Amino acid sequence: MPLFCAQCCTCLTSHYYLWIQVDAFRERITGEAEDLVANFFPKKLLELDHFLKDPILNIQELKDIHCEINLKVPDPILLTNSHDGLDAVSTLLPILFFCLAGTKVFVIPGGMMKSNNKLVDLIEKVKPEIRTLIEKCNTVKMWVQLLIPRIEDGNNFGVSIQEETVAELRTVEGEAASYLDQISRYYITRAKLVSKIAKYPHVEDYRRTVTEIDEKEYISLKIIVSELRNQYVTLHDMILKNIEKIKRPRSSNTDALY
Repeated sequence: MPLFCAQCCTCLTSHYYLWIQVDAFRERITGEAEDLVANFFPKKLLELDHFLKDPILNIQELKDIHCEINLKVPDPILLTNSHDGLDAVSTLLPILFFCLAGTKVFVIPGGMMKSNNKLVDLIEKVKPEIRTLIEKCNTVKMWVQLLIPRIEDGNNFGVSIQEETVAELRTVEGEAASYLDQISRYYITRAKLVSKIAKYPHVEDYRRTVTEIDEKEYISLKIIVSELRNQYVTLHDMILKNIEKIKRPRSSNTDALY
């Protein structure tokens, strides 16, 4: 019997210790989330608004962001009229096959075909902002989810506001993650085009497509920064307007009487 009581006490002590840790976690999340909504969100939206006015995001001539592609066009193959008949056909076939199959690329002149450094620098400034938004949204979302009370019949208007807030935060998270995917797709698409230029250096359209891709990415990055700012504005406004219902989704019967 005493052994049984000792085991019970050990089990209760362990559960109590875990409960204390979970409660401390809830308090930490609450403190971080409330500070994010009250201070970090308005501060960050002002920073991003200032960033949108930076000269790097306000280039008027998109040709200024173009990057030279250092892949020279090989000398053309000259055909002579020294052969005719079957000899001419046998001479032309290998040449035509060479033109259609492209040039075999064994090495890039200069060792490596570099990226567009202007866009790379801009991307390296935008990516931390995207990651920050994802992380902060996740913290605020966890805070609101922890405030959702147990399921009951009736008096769920405040709970619906909490659920809408969580849904909005989840949407913002997903959109921010898609921005990172968009950046990855840009690099992959550009790499494929540059590979095509190396293989088909005489096709001008590939070279023009690279400049078009760079211009499109520059415009997209400016839109991303604008969207990040707008998302901070929207979340800050939405949560502050409904902060009472988010913190206290259900009013007690005593409150309803007065």
